[in-house]
Amino acid sequence: MIQRIQTIYMFIVAIIMIALYIWFPQFTGADGEVVVDKNSLLIIIPIFASVILAIISIFKYKNRQTQFVLNRLNSLFIFALLGVFVYASLGVSGETEVSKKGIGLLPIISIVFLVLANKAIQKDERLVKSMDRLR
Repeated sequence: MIQRIQTIYMFIVAIIMIALYIWFPQFTGADGEVVVDKNSLLIIIPIFASVILAIISIFKYKNRQTQFVLNRLNSLFIFALLGVFVYASLGVSGETEVSKKGIGLLPIISIVFLVLANKAIQKDERLVKSMDRLR
């Protein structure tokens, strides 16, 4: 059952988070000092926790409730990462390139895919419960 649509959504989340780490810029403040870079624990922990949770959730396809809970936990890690981005963007000057300030779009896209995966998991759960009623 790995070929379900929620598996594709969770795989996309893992790919987006890996891409975010690869292309993460270094936030420098107005005075030129580094505010946050990609080797900071505030960045590494939420990104790789999100990737690991997405991969674990893909292989928990037999237990839909666990998959649902793991996706919710994954959303919390991504929200924590967004909080770090907001904190970092407060220290970035207004003249910084737009691409450095717009890096927070990738986690939001990841959250959207996690919500879509959870909706598909709930749909599967309802289908299984309706089939159990027919027996």
